[in-house]
Amino acid sequence: MQNEIEERFEDWKGRQAIPGKHGGIGPASIACVLEMMENIVYVANGFNFVKYFMSSMHYSPATAANMVTNFMGTTFLFTLLGGFIVDSFLTHFTTFIIFCCLELMGLILLTFQSYNPKLQPESDKTPSTLQATILFTGLYAMAFGAGGIKALLPTHGGDQLDRRNPRLVSRFFNWFYFFICCGSILAVTIVVPIEESKGWFWSFTISVGILALALCIFMLGLPFYRFKSPTGSSLTRITKVIVSAARNRNKSDLDEELMQRLIPTDEGSSHTKLKCLDKAMLNKNISAIEVAETRTFLGLLPIFFSTIPMNCCLAQLSTFSVQQGMIMNRKLFGSFEIPVPSLVTIPLILMMLSIPFYDYFGKRISSFISPSFNLKRIGLGLALSSLAMVIAAIVETMRKHKAVHNDFKISVLWLMCQYLMLTVADMLTFGGMLDFFYREAPSNMKSMSTALGWCSISFGFFLSSALVEVTNTITGWLGHQWLGGEDLNETRLELFYVVLFVLNTLSLLNYIFWTKRYEAK
Repeated sequence: MQNEIEERFEDWKGRQAIPGKHGGIGPASIACVLEMMENIVYVANGFNFVKYFMSSMHYSPATAANMVTNFMGTTFLFTLLGGFIVDSFLTHFTTFIIFCCLELMGLILLTFQSYNPKLQPESDKTPSTLQATILFTGLYAMAFGAGGIKALLPTHGGDQLDRRNPRLVSRFFNWFYFFICCGSILAVTIVVPIEESKGWFWSFTISVGILALALCIFMLGLPFYRFKSPTGSSLTRITKVIVSAARNRNKSDLDEELMQRLIPTDEGSSHTKLKCLDKAMLNKNISAIEVAETRTFLGLLPIFFSTIPMNCCLAQLSTFSVQQGMIMNRKLFGSFEIPVPSLVTIPLILMMLSIPFYDYFGKRISSFISPSFNLKRIGLGLALSSLAMVIAAIVETMRKHKAVHNDFKISVLWLMCQYLMLTVADMLTFGGMLDFFYREAPSNMKSMSTALGWCSISFGFFLSSALVEVTNTITGWLGHQWLGGEDLNETRLELFYVVLFVLNTLSLLNYIFWTKRYEAK
């Protein structure tokens, strides 16, 4: 829409932003650094929570896996709420302060619990009501805060740049993902080993320090940011358009002729899908811009839903893959044992090295195939995740056969292939979604639309938890739960991976169907 370029940005005092003084590459870079720091905290704890729940809180493997996926799913689900708040009511600055403080409060509570033995269950006992209350309060305060931060940082960074230069905005999202990878690497190479050697208290304490430093850095950049004033509830406007279109669905042809005169020429000719929404303009209180906003947002939803099963596959890296690694041979050199969460380091390093090359070659091709370039990028990520599940099933079959029949632990490096492929798939899919949704979203729904990328991860983790429960219920009726018990050697994890392959492949076909019918803005 044309009015996107003409948006009015303000400085922190509410005055009109001055180009060269407010916004630009510098303030946008701060968003990348902050995401790296927040991701250190989130990944270091998220990847190790399954071990914390099992060793310190004495939950079963299946329960611990579901607790982790529920925590991560809730975090990314809250990005949608955070995006809605930013677009509708508060500035990026105010929202970041609120959500960062919430995450800090949750981490401080978990730190206190890990330090005080009385707040932890005794050996072979599950947590008491008080202990569980403290645990879940800290967990979900952290989830709520992290979700809000992840929702606003991409659009905060993008808003610092000139949208009339789409190549610059696209490069920002590439480097934004680069810093996400940096945060993940620092988490699994520094914070996770500290937890392995020093304990949970020091791991949580370091996380508190990093997040507090991020809050200070963000506040120091205040004089250089530019902000867009909230425009009110976009969901209210979308609901109003849909309701009005439904009420006017049976209007006469004469009314339709009148409605066509209300549609601007550029808007009426640029869309052939969801034309039923045009009848909403028969309501004098609804403008053509509001209808276009609704049409554009609804057009993004099929793309969003098609990526959820891929994130369900990705959830296994922090749940069952960790449990597999814990009972495999983790020795690399002499007595050195690699922490299982650190397996993701090598794929992440490869991703970091690939992003500069992608950025260099991307500028030569994305200018004339965008946004279809991002759609193809997302589709490739979905295809790789299906292949990763096939490999995961083969590796688990081999691991279990060696463990059960030969009493032999295969090397944990056998998990590297699925880690690598799922990490590449995540870079292609998530990075493509951030760029695609930011470019295609209505101007006053940027935060909420880019939050769909994070929200897809949320639904993927919730789907993983649901699939575990459904799989155990159905296979339990048949005589033996595939994922029941505490011994992975007695489970049928490889068959669960096959289920994920089938589900994700069907989702890929659905994605192809919708992308062929998508109309770019």
